[in-house]
Amino acid sequence: MLRSEVRNRRQRLAAVNNDQELGRRHKPDYWLVIICACLLAIGVIVVYAIGPALSVTTNLSSSYYTTRQMIAIGLSVVAFAVTAAIPLKSWKKLYKLLLAFAIGATLLAIVLPVNPAYPAHRWVRLSSLSFQSVELVKFAVVIWLACFLAKAISAQTIADSKKTLWPILIALLVIGALVAGVQSDLGSTAVIVAIMGSMAFVAGLPMKRVLLIGLIIVAGLVLLISSTPYRRARLETYIHPQTHCQASGYQACQALIAVGSGGLFGLGLGRSVQAYGYEPEADNDSIFAIYAETFGFFGSIILLAIFAALFSRLKNIAERVPDDFSRLVVVGIMAWLSIQAVINIGAMVGLLPLKGITLPFISYGGTSIVFVAAAIGVVFQISRYTSYQAPKLTSDNDRRPEDDDRLNRRRLRGAYHPDPSGRS
Repeated sequence: MLRSEVRNRRQRLAAVNNDQELGRRHKPDYWLVIICACLLAIGVIVVYAIGPALSVTTNLSSSYYTTRQMIAIGLSVVAFAVTAAIPLKSWKKLYKLLLAFAIGATLLAIVLPVNPAYPAHRWVRLSSLSFQSVELVKFAVVIWLACFLAKAISAQTIADSKKTLWPILIALLVIGALVAGVQSDLGSTAVIVAIMGSMAFVAGLPMKRVLLIGLIIVAGLVLLISSTPYRRARLETYIHPQTHCQASGYQACQALIAVGSGGLFGLGLGRSVQAYGYEPEADNDSIFAIYAETFGFFGSIILLAIFAALFSRLKNIAERVPDDFSRLVVVGIMAWLSIQAVINIGAMVGLLPLKGITLPFISYGGTSIVFVAAAIGVVFQISRYTSYQAPKLTSDNDRRPEDDDRLNRRRLRGAYHPDPSGRS
């Protein structure tokens, strides 16, 4: 009993110290959870609707995919609850452990036998369970780089090439060698590069050096594409999709057919044609094409609006966090989710080459959903410490109009305001 009381006292003291360091604790951003729940619900509806079609081509039960998707969502809720409960200070100590697990999982995926249907060393397979190591890598990179850049900002070494730029370049080279080179996952590599680039830019890394990193990355991409036949074929397919519809451009052409078939209002639930074996990866990489076929142009606009609302909430939180570490974490997660959504949707409508990237919250697949939910859990914890930041007044006579002030209070409802009269 005494040990229990001592442990509870220590936990309360740690919470108080954490609040004092980060600012006043308040209610979190529940809209973030509501938006993510809406996206998960849409994903389940689409997977449920195409379950019978998928069962025809896979000889599995029509409820197989829906059941596994619900299990993945259950695990994602657990992941969200765990990361949302971890104090922000703890992540600064856990990043080394996260990196170790990410590297270990990547190496394990490389040495384990591959599935003949998916001949790439991207998954850790244990019996009927599979784990995609690159999702853990994305999560670990966000936490590690936020810690690294926050320390550089605090020590005023952000412009020091030896202490800041070279470690980032070395990390990029290692990630490129493992993920793009060995695992042949150029799409995930592009997402990780976008995450690191966005965080470095927000941290204040000099633009000349950011451009230097960009040039190195472009040179690496050209080398990777030119040295691999199937990547060259994908690039040619992207440039001239209609001439490769029966070969390398089959998936891209079928995706365009699915999107076009949806019309304004879609064919309706359970009426997808492309899901019956015409569109490869209908439940995963190509799920937006199936969604557009099912719900049409207006349904697609609604989905894009929900994603826009999610990114708006993340941006809102990033602008009002109390410290550099928290800001960089939110920026990294926002870059992660937004770039993946852009790549996936852009590929399905013919604006970008196919990259095999899942659509966050929507695509079928447990690893992606679990780690995206874990990332949102971290942001949810950070949202407890956002603060109200009023613009500076240029003179004593300048005042914000009453309507603007009321609008901003509604937008920041629940955020800490240093002036009691300004709290909502």
